Amino acid sequence: QVQLVESGGGLVQAGGSLRLSCVVSGVMFSRHGMGWFRQAPGKEREFVAAINWNGDRTYYGDSVNGRFTISRDNAKKTVYLQMNTLKPEDTAVYYCAANNVYYSNAYFRQRTDYDFWGQGTQVTVSS
Repeated sequence: QVQLVESGGGLVQAGGSLRLSCVVSGVMFSRHGMGWFRQAPGKEREFVAAINWNGDRTYYGDSVNGRFTISRDNAKKTVYLQMNTLKPEDTAVYYCAANNVYYSNAYFRQRTDYDFWGQGTQVTVSS
């Protein structure tokens, strides 16, 4: 059974930082590309960042590029999202996701590119 469990969300003031973690089980983590998405109330789920299977390629959505950093530790089966210079518009539920394409360096940014999802963690940025 595949499980993705996010943690690290919370309430932070604008300009602050948070680091999200997502621990993955039930798959051979090191083969899979990983992504982070977010969904604000009343809005569609939005691509945030993606990382390839070995961590040497990363991709970012325009709204977070330069502020957020995605990384992974294959030994710990964990993907991270370091979020700096947070803004109120970053407020959303953040989801991690895994795709089922092994050892790919492709840029996966659509919801449909991902096969497994976590339950989400709330991030709230106050002004």
